[in-house]
Amino acid sequence: MIKQNLPRAAWRDKVHIIIFGADTPAGKLFDIVLVISIFVSVLAVTLDSVPSIHANWKQSLLIIEWVTTILFTLEYFARLASVTKPSVYAFSFMGIVDLLSTLPSYIGLFMGGANYAMALRLLRLLRIFRVLKLASYLEESHVMTHALAASKRKLLVFLMTILTLVMILGTLMFAVEGPENGYTSIPESIYWAVVTLTTVGYGDIAPKTPLGQCIASLVMILGYTIIAVPTGIVTAELTHSQTQLNLTVACPRCLLEGHAHDAAYCRRCGARLLSQ
Repeated sequence: MIKQNLPRAAWRDKVHIIIFGADTPAGKLFDIVLVISIFVSVLAVTLDSVPSIHANWKQSLLIIEWVTTILFTLEYFARLASVTKPSVYAFSFMGIVDLLSTLPSYIGLFMGGANYAMALRLLRLLRIFRVLKLASYLEESHVMTHALAASKRKLLVFLMTILTLVMILGTLMFAVEGPENGYTSIPESIYWAVVTLTTVGYGDIAPKTPLGQCIASLVMILGYTIIAVPTGIVTAELTHSQTQLNLTVACPRCLLEGHAHDAAYCRRCGARLLSQ
């Protein structure tokens, strides 16, 4: 007997369009409310870490914490209910961020006492993950995410080139300067190469010999030229993403974004895209 897939409930489609879409009035209102809630929640957690504010405003901050936590909890379950495969969202990056931003409040209810002070402090810090939720409510962040994903192979090649370069430069400086000038090992010299190539320049290690200083000067100049490479790669992909893809429509099954503007079905799993 062939098992047929049951049709999706209409309310699930409506909820999906509101939560994952950004072109409808309801979707825009949802995004605005969530963005404000995230800012308020993160601000409350941040201020609560200040001893004087915590002493005077503890109760008010606690109320804000629980109001936003309940709101984020409802949002999390609404997202699970609106997608075809909840496990895909639950184990996605943003799904994990959403979970981490709500769980600490509930876990804190069951972890009282001085013995759990350090654990509670860590849970409070995990609430800052809520700030990462902002990315999912801004259309521009979808464009940036897609551009980074599309250019990942080029960036990986660039990164491997840089890693090879700093290893060569570090080994060269170790041979030129030696332990007597602070370059006590090849890893220590590679650290110097990374700091110098990225133009950070902490100054904790510096060449002393004329040859070492010449090499350092060349590395500094090289650093300025290298910085422009990943910028150009991502910029090119950004231009392509903005002109070619619709990044405000997410597949209800696999949550993939970045479809053609006239696409009716997901380019990865073939599921029907929900119209805005």
